[in-house]
Amino acid sequence: MLLDDLPVLPVILPLVAAPVCLLLPNNRLAGSFATLVAWIALVLSAMLLHTVAVVGPVEYALGGWASPLGIIYRVDLAGAIVMTLVALMASVTFPYAIESAREEIVPSQTSAFFAMFLIVFAGLMGVVATGDAFNVFVFLEISSLSTYTLVAMGAKRDRRALTAAFTYLVLGTIGATFFVIGLGLLYQVTGTLNMIDLHDRLAGVDNKVVRAGYAFILTGLGLKLAMFPLHRWLPAAYTYAPSPVTAFLASTSTKVAIYAMLRFLFTVFGFNFGFIDVAFTFFLILGLIGMFYASLIAIFREDVKMILAYSSVAQIGYMLLGISFATVDGVAAALVHVVNHAVMKTTLFLAVGAVFYALGSHRLSAYRGLGKRMPVTTAVFLIGGLSLIGVPLTGGFISKWVLVAAAFNSVLAVPSLVIVLMIVASSLLAVAYIGRIAWTMLLEEPVGRQPKPVPMMMVVPMVLMAALTIYLGIDAATLVSLCRQAAETLLSTGLGFGGTS
Repeated sequence: MLLDDLPVLPVILPLVAAPVCLLLPNNRLAGSFATLVAWIALVLSAMLLHTVAVVGPVEYALGGWASPLGIIYRVDLAGAIVMTLVALMASVTFPYAIESAREEIVPSQTSAFFAMFLIVFAGLMGVVATGDAFNVFVFLEISSLSTYTLVAMGAKRDRRALTAAFTYLVLGTIGATFFVIGLGLLYQVTGTLNMIDLHDRLAGVDNKVVRAGYAFILTGLGLKLAMFPLHRWLPAAYTYAPSPVTAFLASTSTKVAIYAMLRFLFTVFGFNFGFIDVAFTFFLILGLIGMFYASLIAIFREDVKMILAYSSVAQIGYMLLGISFATVDGVAAALVHVVNHAVMKTTLFLAVGAVFYALGSHRLSAYRGLGKRMPVTTAVFLIGGLSLIGVPLTGGFISKWVLVAAAFNSVLAVPSLVIVLMIVASSLLAVAYIGRIAWTMLLEEPVGRQPKPVPMMMVVPMVLMAALTIYLGIDAATLVSLCRQAAETLLSTGLGFGGTS
């Protein structure tokens, strides 16, 4: 039955479709096929989310081999939320890329472009679905290797894309190496790679080998999710990659890495592992530093994509801050922001891609008077920007509201009021760099050539994302409830911890 195969179908479908896409002769056909695959995967992921919400976590044994001997796909509510989010972002960015790729990708590479896009999609879905620790590494590398190629394809417009891809390759390889060394150390102690089995066999074990494996895994994943100060690869990769690639990566890649971090913290190690508090302390410190450091840099950048790239590093700090509370409230806040940040950042990068299509630049100077020339794109950008700041009636406001509530309910060495004030102060920095762009768009006089019309295939996805950003700010009860249930599952007594504080 279809329902029995739901955990594996959203992974297998894009993986099988990628080589087919490579054989298609032109951009529009390849893009349309990739879009169809993404839409089917979205439907399957939504069905999986509904199933998990109703009946609880679902498992799928590959080849019929039961755990812990076989490879198991295990999807709980947190995983189903992230899988649906990734599929939604693919469903939006793939049709957008059909027109965008005509301007930003070498024509002979377009079929390969969409094939790589599908492989990245499959890899990210696999990271979330699998219940096998080594398979997390495999799928991370499947998505990463394809991502390096996609970033490099931006070299048609800017040769710096090649340098950005190489930097990403080197640092991504270092992160993967750290991660797999950590897995090897855990396997040496436990003799298993199944996550649930790892948790059971690590219970009561706290020696130097396990601690070393713990440190290697968290460092490797920290680099993958661009945690300060391991974020060096992100700004250039986001800036010089093709616009749809940037939008998709900003909304999915680091979010999946955040999910993997949560999975290892709570499912594999759990609160019975004494050394886990070290991670929460580091997340608190590095999250707060990243929120301010990246925002301050963003204020003084002249490239709009670079500004938004550094803002992503700052927003990751909010997610790490929520995780550092080590409570249901904190983890729920992190998951809420994972969803809302994905939506708002996709909105922003799709709008930036539309400006690039129309004017051939994403420098701030190209945005002068854009409100008069491209009113729809300007409105979309401003909605995404307001959400990034955390203005009421946007998804970003809900994220920060839930995070502030979690801070007040947490028990930390740092007073809760200090944390809340730092969240507010960081949001004011976002006002500075988003306000600078808004001022340029709305209040400065237009200069340069008249922008060419943006195709509806690009306009519709970004308008839909802007509408979703507002919807998540108005009707947030379902998302917050789902994320809270997901956090309770992650921190439940069977896998580490129960309670809200």
